[in-house]
Amino acid sequence: MQRTSRKWLEELPLAEMQAAEISGKSGRRYNFQTYERFRYPKHDICEGPFEDHDGLVRKFDIVLANQVWEHLDRPYAATRNVLRMLRVGGYFWIAVPFLVRYHNAPVDCSRWTARGLTNLLIEAGFEADKIRSAQWGNRHAALRNLEPDWPPVYDPARDDLTNDPDCPICAWALAQK
Repeated sequence: MQRTSRKWLEELPLAEMQAAEISGKSGRRYNFQTYERFRYPKHDICEGPFEDHDGLVRKFDIVLANQVWEHLDRPYAATRNVLRMLRVGGYFWIAVPFLVRYHNAPVDCSRWTARGLTNLLIEAGFEADKIRSAQWGNRHAALRNLEPDWPPVYDPARDDLTNDPDCPICAWALAQK
């Protein structure tokens, strides 16, 4: 997921983009023109798009959400709110789990494949031909997610990173408004 997402994002003019990240911090590694983090519960994307002090919707060139959407009670509403926050031509990058154990932080509600994520984005208002999605996983990684110590620490000597399309662990997408 990280390699593909990095490639997709680095194809964009990041240095010219104003970025917002919802609850995560993976966007700090990129050289955006500006970068802001919006943390829950102060900022709840399900309740509406983020607003400025005058009550106007904040606008961004890119919104990032890494491993957050599975924790939202209303992911469809949240995705529509992200769309409202994007400038015309802006991007939404989202990464979510599929075959990952339940992790209540503070709640755990949803899972998506690459196709399911694409459908979520389309239903929220993104155009199908402006969405790229992918997924990765395999049975070995799925079993590692059932170990008592979670998340499992990557062990290059024993962890197989071969992708099995029939056993996704995570999915991600980049959608353009």
